[in-house]
Amino acid sequence: MKSLAQLLLIVTLNACSSGSVEDRDRTNSEEKQASTNTTALIVLGTIQDAGSPQIGCRKECCLEQRKNPDPNRMVVSLGLFDAETKNSYLFEATPDITRQVSQLNELTGNPAEKMPHGVFLTHAHIGHYTGLVYFGKEAISSRELPVYAMPRMSSFLARNGPWNQLVSDSNIVLKPILSDIEVKLSSKLFVTPILVPHRDEFSETVGYIITGPKKKVLFIPDINKWHVWEKNICDLIRSVDYAFLDATFFDAAEINNRDISEIPHPFVVESFETFKNLKEKDRNKIHFTHFNHTNPIINLESQQAKEVIKRGFNVAQFGQVIEL
Repeated sequence: MKSLAQLLLIVTLNACSSGSVEDRDRTNSEEKQASTNTTALIVLGTIQDAGSPQIGCRKECCLEQRKNPDPNRMVVSLGLFDAETKNSYLFEATPDITRQVSQLNELTGNPAEKMPHGVFLTHAHIGHYTGLVYFGKEAISSRELPVYAMPRMSSFLARNGPWNQLVSDSNIVLKPILSDIEVKLSSKLFVTPILVPHRDEFSETVGYIITGPKKKVLFIPDINKWHVWEKNICDLIRSVDYAFLDATFFDAAEINNRDISEIPHPFVVESFETFKNLKEKDRNKIHFTHFNHTNPIINLESQQAKEVIKRGFNVAQFGQVIEL
């Protein structure tokens, strides 16, 4: 893949756009020349914590992936490149972190061994923090890599193995953050955590607002239901330029073998209802992500994915690079 100095994939959201999946896909994959003077956000993964295919799964969706695995099906993550400082950052430390760091370095023109300048964590569920182990002595043995985490998340890492070994060996340095308090990365790049309701067994859960020189992005890969949140998600969407939002399941039919109350996420069909009164330009900002292995919208040719596009939303794609 070409470096960011040679190529930038810019997601173009036309507020008046419509048409087929193919038309929207061409729009979302428009290639333009750019340089490393461009601050950018990179989609490094879109799949739910356990990946695809998922362990022990006998459904057709997993059988096909075992026969013909898609290398782009990595666990949900975003990369961030700061043109001012030339630093890069990861949002989430996933089980796919090895390939995601490699992808981030390749796109930003950095050597393969370079580690991100920092990692922002959302919460303590397996797909979102367990990749931290690769910064330890068995792997890269990084030196004082900044890990941005909320108070309970920081405490969990500092007090429990194997994570506390990363701290005691100075592989990582915990950087405390607080909800609604902005973190300044450079003069034109800021990150603001936002508390969201979720299953908080070991830590609190946050989403992030990422503010670049020109654009602002909302990232909420996990939340219980939109209506239980004290904040108005529609107002937040109106206030940003892009929104990468939890779309773990398309509807309840996917989880016919589990108690639905144990896995509270907003179904995509519920999000349709929540967002139905948004103007088309605001619906166009939404990129659904964090897909369970059963979610049919992973396949852009599925009827469900076509319905997403028809309603004016987008399906997040691995490799998207968005100029900020």
